Amino acid sequence: MNQSEPTVARPDVSSPPLDPEAFDLEPGILWIMHCSEGPVPKASAAAIRDFLGRETQPWKLGWERDFIGLPQRVRRGAAALLGAREEDLTLTQTTSSGLAAIAQGFPWREGDEVVAPLGEFPSNAWPWKTLAARGVTLREVPLWPGHHAGATAWESAPPTIDSRPEDRLLAALGPKSRILTVSWVRFQDGLKLDLERLARGCAERGVALVVDGIQGAGTQALPPLEGLQGGRSGLVAFATGGHKGLLAPQGLGLLWTGPDFRDSLAPPGGWLGVEEATNFDRPSTDLERGWAADGSRLELGVPNLVGCAALAESLALIEGAGGAATVATHVDALTVHFLAGLGALPRWREEAERLEALRAAGRLGAILGLHHGEVGLDGLNALLRSAFDAGIYPSVREGYLRIAFHGFHTGENVQRVLEWLARA
Repeated sequence: MNQSEPTVARPDVSSPPLDPEAFDLEPGILWIMHCSEGPVPKASAAAIRDFLGRETQPWKLGWERDFIGLPQRVRRGAAALLGAREEDLTLTQTTSSGLAAIAQGFPWREGDEVVAPLGEFPSNAWPWKTLAARGVTLREVPLWPGHHAGATAWESAPPTIDSRPEDRLLAALGPKSRILTVSWVRFQDGLKLDLERLARGCAERGVALVVDGIQGAGTQALPPLEGLQGGRSGLVAFATGGHKGLLAPQGLGLLWTGPDFRDSLAPPGGWLGVEEATNFDRPSTDLERGWAADGSRLELGVPNLVGCAALAESLALIEGAGGAATVATHVDALTVHFLAGLGALPRWREEAERLEALRAAGRLGAILGLHHGEVGLDGLNALLRSAFDAGIYPSVREGYLRIAFHGFHTGENVQRVLEWLARA
């Protein structure tokens, strides 16, 4: 270091908010891929075994404890995490099923359009593509100069501090635009969009903002959803699965909807989505009843109770550590350490500078997407194989090497990743 350069203090990463011992992480294995699959905590796995033990002897199942209580625990934990009301939450199977409930229930007119960023994950594309038969189009908007997706994804330039994705998206809204749907954190390059800015811009234009939140939920501080809603425009829906940053098994997701917007959606027709659905003193065959006003209106039937047992514990673990905001602070500290070390590696110096500029501006989620530069698919896959050989598990998506830190990672983990990249 040049003696004239100031020493920059790096944040402390010695005490992760989530105890690594809470997970079944084998010695020698470093999992930095929660953006694909989050590790399930031991307590959540134990909750699954406990519930399945009652399922094998169903006379031990409790109506209040299990059928009613487990979904309630998930809604309560999710409400705390998202800054939402319990009654505005719907339990879904996946992010896709939550978005599909909106796409299929929205009161479309022929000629309407959905606007989305170019290169959304398919879970936030196919639910809208199905609407073509109803005369509704999906229009994709590039977010920065040189932005590509689809067959030419690997030719895309990466996002930089000069990218203005919100400006481009809001400018793309027109008289036919009914919904703007975005990923809070993009799955390949890790860019985080400004939901508050988009919510305000959509409200001003009378457009509904729908968010795929799976790559940020659990690892990023989310502005309270209650404060961003605007009736039937502005932020109206936030969908996520539970199996990434929320650290639960696949098969259970969450959908938040604002009450006015939810009331405008045609229900999917689940038997639990009506008034007094579980009041069995009233004959279930009495169909003279209205749809529920709360989030159960959009549920198709009994939620995945095994998944509820696990997700409730995972949400409690995150909340007990201080919530997503505390996890986000730790992830940011790890990122500072990582990018400082990455900048010392000649091969990665420019990427470190690009990502640090985005991080400092609050434009990165927990995914650090290292652009392939000129090495291409074969080069990144070779790099990936070398990581697996070293017991390190990152991932590759559409031209980016993805490294994703969570609340259980430590500074030692960061150093191990840097040592691998230095050797590779």
